[in-house]
Amino acid sequence: MAAAAEEEGRAPTKYVLITGGVVSGLGKGVTASSVGVVLKSCGLRVTCIKIDPYLNTDAGTMSPFEHGEVFVLDDGGEVDLDLGNYERFLDVTLTRENNITTGKIYQSVIEKERKGDYLGKTVQVVPHVTDEIKQWIQSVSSVPVDGQTRPADVCVIELGGTVGDIESMPFIEALRKDNFCLIHVSLVPVLGVVGEQKTKPTQHSVRELRALGLTPDLLACRSAQPLIGSAKEKLSQFCHVPVENILNIHDVPNIWHVPLILRNQKAHEAIIKQLNLSRSAGPPELRDWTLMAESYDNLSTSVKIALVGKYTNLSDSYLSVVKALLHASVACSQKPSIQWVSASDLEDAAAASAPDAHAKAWETLKGSSCILIPGGFGDRGISGMILAAKYARENKVPYLGICLGMQISVIEMSRHVLGLGNADSEEFNTDTSGRVVMYMPEVSKTHMGNTMRLGCRRTFFRKPDCLTSKLYGNPPHVDERHRHRYEVNPSFVPMLENAGLQFVGCDESGNRMEIVELQDHPFYIGVQFHPEFKSRPRKPSPPFTGLILAATEHMRTLTNVSNGDAGASE
Repeated sequence: MAAAAEEEGRAPTKYVLITGGVVSGLGKGVTASSVGVVLKSCGLRVTCIKIDPYLNTDAGTMSPFEHGEVFVLDDGGEVDLDLGNYERFLDVTLTRENNITTGKIYQSVIEKERKGDYLGKTVQVVPHVTDEIKQWIQSVSSVPVDGQTRPADVCVIELGGTVGDIESMPFIEALRKDNFCLIHVSLVPVLGVVGEQKTKPTQHSVRELRALGLTPDLLACRSAQPLIGSAKEKLSQFCHVPVENILNIHDVPNIWHVPLILRNQKAHEAIIKQLNLSRSAGPPELRDWTLMAESYDNLSTSVKIALVGKYTNLSDSYLSVVKALLHASVACSQKPSIQWVSASDLEDAAAASAPDAHAKAWETLKGSSCILIPGGFGDRGISGMILAAKYARENKVPYLGICLGMQISVIEMSRHVLGLGNADSEEFNTDTSGRVVMYMPEVSKTHMGNTMRLGCRRTFFRKPDCLTSKLYGNPPHVDERHRHRYEVNPSFVPMLENAGLQFVGCDESGNRMEIVELQDHPFYIGVQFHPEFKSRPRKPSPPFTGLILAATEHMRTLTNVSNGDAGASE
């Protein structure tokens, strides 16, 4: 990987590899993002790659229950949610190529074999698959993601899964290279009433990693409480890692503290030394980041947000929505208190089948200061979402509908204001004559993966004086990320506008509706795009900021908001 860079007369990109052991879900993504933040604070330019060893070519067809949300990039890539962590923490813009999957690698190898690129040789995992992995990493790491022209100094690579997974073996083989700093994330549990921090799981994990040919330079130990000295000594002795290179990522009030933990333990010094980057790096500058983390801890008031969805049993299904609510709430000096409401529990049928859940869901909804309906697919829970939108409309409760949530508001208005009892989406009822939401004509009806309207698209304001335009700072248009197959039927737009639902934003054609607002309501907005994907800690998404301001009754501030950098065009 270094040869190409040397031929171009530049220093080769260095690599930080993050692996995980013992159990999944330890926070490798947050660790990788935090390592990137600390290195960036030292003046180094950073890019990221996420390796997912599954055979899917991308995350587009995967269930939110199994894998969490599908994160969408500017170029339309449907990728793992960890790329969202990278973008939020590092404020970079990644591409679909920054997410490598086994499916992508094998697809590329097979295409080359079919073209005869291997000159008749037997195609094997070693060297053909492993060489493809190396070439992919080298190619992606050379693409700047921070708006500059030269390649990054460091590429942080997160290897998904845990050490020993059979799917990871080709990647492990390919990643035994120079210019690497390997950080192994492992668990140090406390078992039972003994209260002793157990190092044996990490010892076994490191032993297995070494057996595969990889030697960790640093250990990042996850634990509930800070590691005691004797645990660190034992880990150092049995894992052959210097004590100063054993990092402890213990539980913290919010994840913005993780880069500060790494900084305080001098992780940057160990990584920079390992990568021989001392000449390029300075001391870490994290004053703004520290202020952000501490400001959240010091917030004393909270705002209750009812999130009405169909995947509420797994919060990662709505990870970017949750983060966007966090960014907006902190910007408004509030702590977000998300009230998870299963849409199915709001339905009339639930009153008979699960009366307790039904009563609790409605109590939660009515006790919240605002209501948000995020994106989703399928007809489960739709009736409950329609009831939630109706409640928000009739009771003047601030409402934000995203993608499906916007379509729900159109269906609800059509049924209960226009009197179209058969109003529905073609997604849920293909035979209805009241097709107020319809299949987009240009998308495939037979293939699911990568067939939607995806990525960053331009939305033009039809009515410049609308509330949404003010939230964005009054630009003529905004660029936001999309992920949808269905759109509002333009035939019904005049009827709906006459009833008070104003379509204030559209695409470049003028026919595809992108933003709706309800007249005579304090805050009732629906957007076809997904503004959560471009929200950043210091650049909260304008629609989310508006929702929180409306929920906390800061209407004067709301109508003067001009922090529309997130998603707004120049």
